[in-house]
Amino acid sequence: MAKDPVCGREVDEKNWLAQGGEKVVHEGETYYFCGLMCKQKFVINPAKYINAPKAE
Repeated sequence: MAKDPVCGREVDEKNWLAQGGEKVVHEGETYYFCGLMCKQKFVINPAKYINAPKAE
C-alpha cells in the first residue's frame, strides 16, 4: 500500500484506478492519491507534501 502524501490515506498502488484514485510521476517518483482533489493540491505545490514532516 502507498500513502497519499496529501491526506495520508492508504492507496492500493496495484488497484488504484479501480478505486477511483489518481497518480502522478514527479521527478521520477510515482505518487498515488485517494482522489482528484488530493492530486490537484499536490500538483500545485509538490514540495509542500514531499518535504512535509511525517506524523508518527
